[in-house]
Amino acid sequence: MDEKGWEQEQERLALVTEKLQERITEIEPEVAGLRDQATDLRRRFWEEVTVNTGSDEDFEETFHSIKQQEALLSERERSHRLRMQQWQGMKRLLPSPYFGRIDYQEDGLKDIEQIYIGVSSFVDKDGMSFLVYDWRTPIASIYYDYSPGAAAYDTPGGSVAGTMTLKRQYQIREGSLLNVFDTSLTIGDELLQQVLGKGADSQMKSIVATIQREQNAIIRDDRSRMLIVQGAAGSGKTSAALQRVAYLLYKHRDRLRADQIVLFSPNPMFNSYVSTVLPELGEENMQQTTFQEYLEHWLGSAYRLEDPFDQIEFVLTGHESEGYEARLKGIEYKASTAFLQALQRYAQWLGHEGMRFNGFCFQERELISAEQMASRFYSYDPSTRVSNRVALLQEWLLDQLSVLERQEREALWVQEEMNYLDNEQYAAVFRELHQERGVFDFAEQYEVAREFILGKSRRDESDFDYADREEQLLRRMIVKERFQPLRQQVKRLAFIDMAGLYAQLFGNADEYRRMTDGAEAPELWPEICRQTKEQMNRRALNYEDATPYLYLKELVEGVRSSSEVRHVFIDEGQDYSMFQYEFLKKLFPRARMTVLGDFGQAIYTQATELDGGGESPLVHLYGESETTLYRLVCSYRSTREIVKFTKALLPGGREIVPFDRGGEKPRLIKAENAEQRAAAIASDLSSLQAEGFYSIAVIARTAAQSSEAYEQLIAQGCPSLRLITKETPTFGKGAMVIPAYLAKGVEFDAVLIYDASSTTYHRESERKLFYTACTRAMHRLQLYATGEWTPFLQEADASLYEADE
Repeated sequence: MDEKGWEQEQERLALVTEKLQERITEIEPEVAGLRDQATDLRRRFWEEVTVNTGSDEDFEETFHSIKQQEALLSERERSHRLRMQQWQGMKRLLPSPYFGRIDYQEDGLKDIEQIYIGVSSFVDKDGMSFLVYDWRTPIASIYYDYSPGAAAYDTPGGSVAGTMTLKRQYQIREGSLLNVFDTSLTIGDELLQQVLGKGADSQMKSIVATIQREQNAIIRDDRSRMLIVQGAAGSGKTSAALQRVAYLLYKHRDRLRADQIVLFSPNPMFNSYVSTVLPELGEENMQQTTFQEYLEHWLGSAYRLEDPFDQIEFVLTGHESEGYEARLKGIEYKASTAFLQALQRYAQWLGHEGMRFNGFCFQERELISAEQMASRFYSYDPSTRVSNRVALLQEWLLDQLSVLERQEREALWVQEEMNYLDNEQYAAVFRELHQERGVFDFAEQYEVAREFILGKSRRDESDFDYADREEQLLRRMIVKERFQPLRQQVKRLAFIDMAGLYAQLFGNADEYRRMTDGAEAPELWPEICRQTKEQMNRRALNYEDATPYLYLKELVEGVRSSSEVRHVFIDEGQDYSMFQYEFLKKLFPRARMTVLGDFGQAIYTQATELDGGGESPLVHLYGESETTLYRLVCSYRSTREIVKFTKALLPGGREIVPFDRGGEKPRLIKAENAEQRAAAIASDLSSLQAEGFYSIAVIARTAAQSSEAYEQLIAQGCPSLRLITKETPTFGKGAMVIPAYLAKGVEFDAVLIYDASSTTYHRESERKLFYTACTRAMHRLQLYATGEWTPFLQEADASLYEADE
């Protein structure tokens, strides 16, 4: 750019900055004033309302007065909220008002429009001239999708074609213009190089200034019911998904709220890691949870649930355990579509036989037996669904309890309990008695109540038989209180023996086949059955049993669906089973689903293929016509040297394309023993921190190995080191020791693989875990071993790394 062009850009930036500052100064008092008005209205709400219910007309006038005051308060709060959003948007723009510009000439028009793009819109005082366009506006999509030349963008009224004559990128910091790039690419290498060259942060940042064309397609896809993103490690899957949430909230702001979007993330620490992205863009955070938290919500009060991290610890360390192979077969089968279909057929079979119920006992006798419930259940029309018959049975049980409750009032135990009632219970009966007689003077109420409690209650035999009525009310009160838990059990559907229904599946293979209309049991079925029932007898469920158990529960009791949720995002989607996807589809029947993952990082036994050459089972969840699959093959996180090294660890890794950002080759460091290895790691930690790398992870294979590494490194003088476990709530900067499966989705300036020997990583099933650990590194990757290197490294081309033997 010549000097004149640079001066014009500086003048334009100064003008926009000045206008932003002016508007912020103007709006600030208005924002404060509206807030004070809303607060004052809220405080004086009832002072402004005349309450009079003496007549129908008075009551109606009171009602309208309340509604008028409520509308006024609502209007003030809405005005304050809108003004606050404008003010916050301008404050966000002030340090860097825009990051891009396109010059665009619409077909059929003479004028070329200069369009500056930033994180939110900024309109001049006339209300018509856009000084900055929000990156989510339709016209801004040209910036991400086209090079200079013919271009078009979609609007609600149709496609608008034209010509882009200029594409420019800016680096602006604290209101100062640092760099300007004219580019023919979606995002110029210079800007992306600088962004990627920075250190890792404790929280994910917005990427709106560096969105790539393929990411933009994911962000703006508004048609697919199921959107699958299969992306290489570091390809920006999660970042694109979060920008997609911001885009959806912007485009559909009149009918979509943040609380109608749910993100299922891999662990609670990851929730903290991504929690700032949407607020950076001026949007509220969506609901964030983990699948485990959902299971705990519905089953945690009845069972002790294993989590996926304990499951993978067992898979990685339990090879010598009794029944290990059977457990693996069970994990695989219980996550399969075959088991889901077997459960569906089992629910149909229960419509004819096999339902199990819990009888109700009271005062050490059976009130309603399980046999009575079964007889009633199977008396309903066999064509009626099981869940509907359960609802009919629930109504019948409540009616039966009402009849039994009335009968129970004459029982001897009720008379005995009457002798031990306290004054408060007597007073409750007194109030009910006198409500029947009519309202009288408060002083009289007080005096009569006192006499009543003292046993001197006045009685008017000609008007009311107090003695008999008092006793009736007391009996009713006592029995009702004792029957209340039974009613609550019926309302909670506790009369269904869900544990018995699930355990009933795990008998011999012939019985299983009969109950599931021919489903074939997997290998080692007897041992799978023994393990399952043994856990259930301890009031515990393995992770692989929790979803099937809850699914069967909903087939029997009815689905607890959430029709409010409109979008479901699933990160690390390869770690979910098809069983879990089917369950989520039932749970959120009106939602669109976005699944992000990398089958190269599928470290769990129940993993689902996301791509599979177009044969992913996920495609069939909503059907091919409503499903779109995106593949992201460019890896941006790591340097070119690290990506070349890590992609060689995977079969099929040739498809992964490194972004052209250079750095050092990964280093392989051999040690004589564990103590020497710990000393080498401690020394390298210190050197890396001295170089300015503040986010460093020592990654171990398991939680047990992480604890071992942590103790050894602390002994070597690393006092600031943190040990990350599944209970760690937030992600932060600094040096840490972390298991590989907890590091998924997170990135670090430098990664040190604690033990890359053949004793730690030698099974083929651990290849993807090893790959996952190595791909967390942005700038440096170092691997340590005592003894032989893992076979995955022995297979790699020696030119891809530096070896310190």
